[in-house]
Amino acid sequence: MNRREALKSVAFLMGSAISATTMGVLFESFTLPEQEKNHVSFSATDEEILAEFADIIIPTTASSPGAKAAGLGAFIPMMIKDCYPAKLQEIFASGLKAMQYQCSKDFGKDFLSMSVEERQKLMTSLRDEAIASNRAPSFFLLARDLTLLGYYSSEIGCTQAREYLPVPGRYDGSATYTPGQKAWATN
Repeated sequence: MNRREALKSVAFLMGSAISATTMGVLFESFTLPEQEKNHVSFSATDEEILAEFADIIIPTTASSPGAKAAGLGAFIPMMIKDCYPAKLQEIFASGLKAMQYQCSKDFGKDFLSMSVEERQKLMTSLRDEAIASNRAPSFFLLARDLTLLGYYSSEIGCTQAREYLPVPGRYDGSATYTPGQKAWATN
């Protein structure tokens, strides 16, 4: 299975956890006309910010590394530039800039200088704003969707965040499940 098919499968399994905008992009075959690719660009600092942003959504735990360790700082901009139409690329890029402005305005510092608690407060604000405006798509929703997709289709997400079965075994319709047990991932 190639990476594109894996991402589609993960998106399909996540169902309502992914916004309709991202589902539409994923199921429109991941191909953009060449003139729409790379409509925006991201700096190394932007990638670092996106890695930290994603790590707030999926942090490192005692049982698995977080989104930053899974390489989401590079994955998110790559997906935006290569798979999203120019209009959504612009929405994402301007939303990233607006988030940085909000950091400066509300906290008096840039995103990377903020504490984890301040970042969580900012992300709660961005989430609430996205929900209240009922306006899709938004920077927050696109970044959240790509965080979930990228993490749960990464090696870390498949092998450490979930139980991993390299070769599917027999079907067991009555498998025991204990609270807190990881979900299964197969290839």
